[in-house]
Amino acid sequence: MRTAPPRTSPSRWRFLFAMTRMEGPPRMDLRARIDAPGTVGRSMDDGRARDREVRVGAMIFGLSSTLLLAMIIAPLTLPAGTVPELHGRANAFDYATEDGVFSYGNQPRYDAHTDAAVHPETPFAWTELPTSHAIAYAFGDLNCHNLGERSWSINGNQMPVCVRDLGIFVGLVIGGAIVHRRSVNRWTVTDTALSILPSSWQEEIYRRRWRRVAFYGFAALAVVPLGLDGFTQLLTDYESTALNRMLTGIPFGVGLGLLFGALLNAAPSHFHNAAEVRLPGGARFLSLESE
Repeated sequence: MRTAPPRTSPSRWRFLFAMTRMEGPPRMDLRARIDAPGTVGRSMDDGRARDREVRVGAMIFGLSSTLLLAMIIAPLTLPAGTVPELHGRANAFDYATEDGVFSYGNQPRYDAHTDAAVHPETPFAWTELPTSHAIAYAFGDLNCHNLGERSWSINGNQMPVCVRDLGIFVGLVIGGAIVHRRSVNRWTVTDTALSILPSSWQEEIYRRRWRRVAFYGFAALAVVPLGLDGFTQLLTDYESTALNRMLTGIPFGVGLGLLFGALLNAAPSHFHNAAEVRLPGGARFLSLESE
């Protein structure tokens, strides 16, 4: 691995467009160099090995797939009726024990989400489950509200997380697969994130100098649907459906997976300097000092 020379910093470089048709052999097809890796282990733009990008994508895909499968297998393999309808809180353990400080979900109370009194008939404690099942339900207990009306049940057992969270996990799996297949280290998080797009889109984006607009635009496509559905439900009488929760959770998860991939793959230390980075359409990073 090559390391950047001293005093080289991303802040000392700015993005300029310089078509480089005269660089390299005549009739070189720059688009093919951007979009068509010879193997999974080759880069899309300059022939560098994509080993890091492939590993990062595999990690995101593997962790997300494991979580998604755990959320499905846990209720499926428990005896029917083991997990009753739950009504908990996010960011807290509400069903760790049947009584005591971690048993909020098992106590009679007023529930703000349903605007009604809750009187649990069947106590539930995930600490009494087999270890693998307990881990799945502990994860859901801490990270999800566990509202019965917003969750699916399998084999008569409520799933560890709500439908929206399931959609996010599905999206993370998809995002990890895309990172594994297409992500390329291009020095900055923005340019690395955009590397997963089709080559024709990339060339148009860079030709029009829309790289930041594209980055934040695609981020908005991932976040806004979930935000609108969630906050409308929170602030009005609107109640989302399971289908809407799933459909808004998936793009958010995809965006999250792609962002994780870009954050982990963007590595300036893999180049001598930013001028080595191959960008779509012959664009280059040029040093301010060279002007």
